[in-house]
Amino acid sequence: MREHYRAEGLAEPDVAAEPMEQFCRWFEEAAASGIFEPNAVIVSTADPATLRPSSRTVLLKQYDERGFVFYTNYGSRKGRELTANAQISLLFPWHPIARQVIVGGVAERTGRDETAAYFRTRPHGSQLGAWASTQSSVVASREQLDRLYGELADRYPEGEQVPVPPGWGGYRVRPETVEFWQGRANRLHDRLRYSRTEDDTWRVERLCP
Repeated sequence: MREHYRAEGLAEPDVAAEPMEQFCRWFEEAAASGIFEPNAVIVSTADPATLRPSSRTVLLKQYDERGFVFYTNYGSRKGRELTANAQISLLFPWHPIARQVIVGGVAERTGRDETAAYFRTRPHGSQLGAWASTQSSVVASREQLDRLYGELADRYPEGEQVPVPPGWGGYRVRPETVEFWQGRANRLHDRLRYSRTEDDTWRVERLCP
């Protein structure tokens, strides 16, 4: 099971001075390529007590010069781990175009006003789902989960405002490193890594594949 990657590469003179600008270029190209959910990102955290890592896929909801934003239940496994250890890794796996972006940084909770503004844009069913699911906790059965959802649907019918769950919200990941990985022939891939310096500028280095 081996694929030959594209010949076109990634050269230092061609990349943006800052990683978020370069990410914007690549994200737009990934979206234009027809990749299903190009905003799907693998979020990795670690339990500070056991040092065991854990990963899951979430959807990126915003990015700008401040960083990358996703939303979740703060009581979930990733939420609990980020409360104890804010170090986080993000991986955007754009395999159909032989690209990856790997982010290392620190996660901080978004403000409640920002969280509420986003929550209002979610479909009504997703708003109810945020209340029905105590994410990462054990549930007795699918029937119990559906019953909880049904009770919420009766309480907040379509068209009625659903309050934002108190334990639900966003994380903004402030990047410290951002690596852009471009697949090349013969497994001699291009890897350019941006690293934040002490004076808050960016250094770009080439890594061996």
